[in-house]
Amino acid sequence: MKFKLNINQTLQQLLKQEDTDKDKRITVDDKGPKRFILKSPSEEIVIEGTYYLSNLLQELVLAKENNQDFIETESLFQLPADRISKMIRKYFWDGLTRTLDEKGLEKLLLDSKSKTDKPIIYIPFTDNFGWQYFRKLAPIFNLKVVQLPKIISSEYVSSINNEGGILALALKKEDQNIEGFPFVVPGARFNEMYGWDSYFENIGLLIDQKLDLAQSMVENFEYQITHYGKILNANRSYYLTRTQPPFYSSMIREVYEAMTVKDQEWLRKKLEICIKEYETVWMENGKRLAENGLNRYFAQGIGLPPETEPGHYDAILKPFAEAENLSISEYENLYYHRKIENKTLDAYFVHDRSVRESGHDTSYRIEGNCAHLNVVELNAMLYKYETDFAELIALYFDNYFEYNSKIYNKKYWAKKAESRKKIMNRLLWNEQESCFFDYNFKTQKQNIFLSATSFFPLWAKIATQEQADKMIEKCLPKLVFLGGIAGCSEEALSTISKGQMQRQWDFPNGWPPHQMVIWRGLINYGYEGKAQELIYRWLWTITKNASDYNGTVPEKFDVVSASHKVFAEYGNQGTDFEYISREGFGWMNASFQLGLSLLNEDLKTKLNQLINPIELFN
Repeated sequence: MKFKLNINQTLQQLLKQEDTDKDKRITVDDKGPKRFILKSPSEEIVIEGTYYLSNLLQELVLAKENNQDFIETESLFQLPADRISKMIRKYFWDGLTRTLDEKGLEKLLLDSKSKTDKPIIYIPFTDNFGWQYFRKLAPIFNLKVVQLPKIISSEYVSSINNEGGILALALKKEDQNIEGFPFVVPGARFNEMYGWDSYFENIGLLIDQKLDLAQSMVENFEYQITHYGKILNANRSYYLTRTQPPFYSSMIREVYEAMTVKDQEWLRKKLEICIKEYETVWMENGKRLAENGLNRYFAQGIGLPPETEPGHYDAILKPFAEAENLSISEYENLYYHRKIENKTLDAYFVHDRSVRESGHDTSYRIEGNCAHLNVVELNAMLYKYETDFAELIALYFDNYFEYNSKIYNKKYWAKKAESRKKIMNRLLWNEQESCFFDYNFKTQKQNIFLSATSFFPLWAKIATQEQADKMIEKCLPKLVFLGGIAGCSEEALSTISKGQMQRQWDFPNGWPPHQMVIWRGLINYGYEGKAQELIYRWLWTITKNASDYNGTVPEKFDVVSASHKVFAEYGNQGTDFEYISREGFGWMNASFQLGLSLLNEDLKTKLNQLINPIELFN
């Protein structure tokens, strides 16, 4: 029903009465009466409670922006989970969508990461079309257009670290119009196209029937592999030597399977590109392939990663600064600009950049040793590449696929997958602990650290049923808390002193990709009931926080307290907004839509009633 009223006046009255902490939101932290009356000449509606009052605030803001003199009362009283899902589908994806072209440049260039007065866009040496296009736009946007060298060295990337420029993405020409393929950014301060975020975002896009946008994400990754040699950590200049967790085969497969009309040539081209990435990024000896046949993260680069916040490395730099009788900031500046040599720090930052390549930046699991680890999750992802290649070639190409003068069939890829599984079982599986652990190929020992990543072999279908049973019985309970799955068990941090900074990918924090992977892994091995429980815990956490905090959908949660108020480095993205969240956070949005699509109807009803998981499962 349309309820007519003076939008501006009502908005001001509501904020004056209910927004007692003056943050332009209505949350449980406000101390107002939590009761507001909407009046029209013919009727009145009483709005009570934080959730419904924050809905009113949001609907008034939307009405104001649309020059309406009414609000839809049905929207005020939507059930909480239904409203979050609608906001994601109707508003959040649009708020996170960007294009790197004339229409979208301004949104990307006005970014805190740009470190020069004149914004810079870098064009690959091999992309003449993009070079010509952006040179024409340069005067319009006061833009500096730079062509990258043919060979991008660590030294070159180090020389441009202070600029923070944007890296070009794919363009398309239709008739006389040139447009960028749209892409979804994570949100908040992450205003670029990120590597593994994009895969999880694509899951949500496909659920919300945004196939064209999901397909465009795949096109942009093809461009990155073709012109930059890898899927980038993100399309920012200082990420040129760094990739991220490999999910490209899953993206390709899921987008293709969502197509109503199957485009086999599209699939052929994408498979060729994905095989190229597999062979050149992951399987070249001496880089990300260890001698034992398993893989590692190994980001290139020199010195300090430039994207970190001030003070992040103070504890690492302090003893070296004191030895030189310098302040930490003085020493950091000299080391960053390579005016001081320090081989110990150089070795540390190889590991540190590799941590960032892993996407798990940061975690005590891989701090100071990442480049020496065959991590469980990476090898599970590459096993998934190998099995995806085998199955797609068998299903759609009659078991015959030619690429780069080489013939591939199902047997070729199945053999590679089986070889990887055998090595993983030999080096990563721990029978006594009933778990997969990362393997340090330098010390030739497992890193006994129970992490959510230990369960990636269930997602990739590597584990035997017996292994899965043991892991779910013995290890999974150590990761499950009120609000979902923690990044690691509490006991995994037993050797970390109380005074050390919490790492954001560790206990007590929980992240969307871990939840989504583990849900799928449980379903793969017949644990539907346990999957339902874990989905409910996570969705309840999202729904409760959004209900209490004006629609907040953040980057991560403290799953022990089931709160978005996280105390770790970098804080929590997606929580800083006024009046109404415009975008949530990319992979959190996707986890909600996936979870809701998997949750049974009875639990959906309980979710909308915000029934605490303790009442249902403990």
